[in-house]
Amino acid sequence: MREHAGYACGAALGFLGDLIAADPRRGHPVAAFGRAAAAVERRLWRDHRGYGTAHTLLCAGGTAAGAALLARAVRNAPAARTALTAATVWAVLGGTSLGREARAVGGALAAGDLDVARERLPHLCGRDPQALDGPQMARAVVESVAENTSDAVVGALVWGAAGGVPGLVAFRAVNTLDAMVGHKSARYRRFGWAAARLDDLAGWPGSRLTAALTVLASPDRRGALRAWRADGRAHPSPNAGPVEASFAGALGVRLGGTLAYGGRVEHRPVLNGGGRQPAVADIERAVRLSRRVGVLALATTVAGRLAAGALRQRNGNGRKRR
Repeated sequence: MREHAGYACGAALGFLGDLIAADPRRGHPVAAFGRAAAAVERRLWRDHRGYGTAHTLLCAGGTAAGAALLARAVRNAPAARTALTAATVWAVLGGTSLGREARAVGGALAAGDLDVARERLPHLCGRDPQALDGPQMARAVVESVAENTSDAVVGALVWGAAGGVPGLVAFRAVNTLDAMVGHKSARYRRFGWAAARLDDLAGWPGSRLTAALTVLASPDRRGALRAWRADGRAHPSPNAGPVEASFAGALGVRLGGTLAYGGRVEHRPVLNGGGRQPAVADIERAVRLSRRVGVLALATTVAGRLAAGALRQRNGNGRKRR
């Protein structure tokens, strides 16, 4: 039980660290992983699923194995174990940086400076910003805040509660690989297949928890739940759909529709079709909702870990008495 309490303390400290000191501009561990994965890609790339699978297993599996060895090295040192958890949670969470970038785009839009907004938008998502007007950029930001609340906060906390430091690291590695090679461009359609499928699997529990907590934290719980149920499966991504739909219902806006990625135009289903078009003010509302969801996710996952530890301890004591 002491180990689970140490994780809870470390997770809370790491979450607080992200609130106080967001991702640094340089020297971030996730950026270092990205550079290493890109170097491996240059060696392994072939237009073939098998090579892409090897790339995913080598990068994500190797990183998770290293984290497991590090966690094992400090397993008998409670203070070091808690410090390692705190540092890892801080490294893998990106909620504060997400809010910072969203607000930067929102501030530029509010000032009427579309050029600056277009310059900052790629920090959040892979849309082609030059073709977007103000409302379209506002919609892109709200959608990105919703999806990344799951990817950059809740999903990591779920896997941390389930697997400790190795779970945190493995989730962030898989999610980063998906962002790098998991899209359907000509170069990555086959090579990135394994990373995309693994990310779908890893993101499933976090996305559903994100949608549920969005309903709980929503100013319009009925609207969030209704949109999730009606439109969550309409999105081409099995994990982005529930999250974006619940955010759309919570904020009373309409998401989805036509968008452009890397020169490709996609016509996605509309989420919460009865909502209004997103406005600049909805960016701040989305960021605040994301923050509430993150706090609830920390509380939920830590409570779940502590409850599982208590149940395991009780079962163990019962077996000893018998």
